[in-house]
Amino acid sequence: MDIAFFLITLALALAIGVPVAFAIAVSALGLLIVFSDGLPLEAVLVLMTTRIYAGSDSFPLLAMPLFFLAGSLMEAAGISDRLVRLGIALVGWIRGGLAMVGVVASMFMSTVSGSASADAAAVGSVLIPALKKRGYSAEFAAALVASSGSLGPIIPPSILLVIYGSLTNTSISHLFLAGVVPGIVVAAGLIALCFVLAMIRGYPKEDRMSRRAILGVLLEALIPLAAPLIVLGGIFAGIFTATESAMVAALYSLLVGLFVYRTLNWRNILTLSYDTALASSRVMFIIGVAAFVGWVMAREQIPQRLGEQLLTISDSATVMLLIINLLVLVFGMFLEATAILVILLPMLMPIVLHFGIDPVFFGVILIINLAIGTVTPPLGVCLFVTSSIAGVPFERCIREVLPFLGVMIATLALLTYMPELALWLPRQLTP
Repeated sequence: MDIAFFLITLALALAIGVPVAFAIAVSALGLLIVFSDGLPLEAVLVLMTTRIYAGSDSFPLLAMPLFFLAGSLMEAAGISDRLVRLGIALVGWIRGGLAMVGVVASMFMSTVSGSASADAAAVGSVLIPALKKRGYSAEFAAALVASSGSLGPIIPPSILLVIYGSLTNTSISHLFLAGVVPGIVVAAGLIALCFVLAMIRGYPKEDRMSRRAILGVLLEALIPLAAPLIVLGGIFAGIFTATESAMVAALYSLLVGLFVYRTLNWRNILTLSYDTALASSRVMFIIGVAAFVGWVMAREQIPQRLGEQLLTISDSATVMLLIINLLVLVFGMFLEATAILVILLPMLMPIVLHFGIDPVFFGVILIINLAIGTVTPPLGVCLFVTSSIAGVPFERCIREVLPFLGVMIATLALLTYMPELALWLPRQLTP
């Protein structure tokens, strides 16, 4: 009864346009009031505010706004243009190579921003006009860059992995390591699809660059490429924590933009800082609400009872992972990624631990599901971003994005049932 009350209240709040974070908070608050056995309203409100505050008062969560800021600074400094040129130098000479550049450039951008929509916007603003000019349809260009942008939450440093690690007390460093190989696997699948479509549709190939030109492009990209090496290298070498690495990334981005590229000024920096503060505050509020929702659900023993219901379906970890994947993919069609973590993690983690599934492995699989959700209609935030850049209606891009979704779901299935692909690197590089 209480589970149904929470879900119905949440659905009604979302249906009338209540923002997601407030809809979740109101639903949890209503659940606590109705099923609290006479707990005074004042006490309920005190519980809610203290739990929200405690949930966001976390040192590891400082990494999130700092990675937001680092990504914004690097994008404003012109990093996306340099990375696109590097991608053209590497794979542009292959048939359909310019399409592959979208995937390669997004991989590079992922190591800086950690956000799907930010990657899609940064790469799309440079690449989509170039793709249209070379004869690719606007719909294909939008679908390609949106799908490539979904690598942002998978390849470290990932903002969603930071949030998952904070909510589940899982090592963020281990999560970052675990995201490397799966991110490469997903990217390889997208590149292979680009090649197949290019052969079928006769997409063009670019002229092969001379070695001297390639060297020049590579030298231009060395400074952007050094950022992930410094950040991730420092984490894995034990020089600083994931949170401290975010500060290093932000400082590096600031110095590069001010003194190397000289594309940033203090007015830009203030604007970017303000935008980062707004974006971070929204996410931090949702995370605080997550702590309150998790406490309410634990009090009502909802995760345990839901787990018992799921266990009646199957006692196989393989089947359970399939069910969880399908559940998260459906949620991803309608809700933003952070909200999904808030709603589902309190219910899913007890089940994951019951089956002995590694939380690091599960975190990566969950984030891949959420990354797919950034491209999946009808929400598909990345597809909204890129269709706007391409100047075509969102609906016209859906047909072109389906093959990319198929590849991403296929790679998700591969990674789900080959956990060593995610866990090999953490086991090699950590004690």
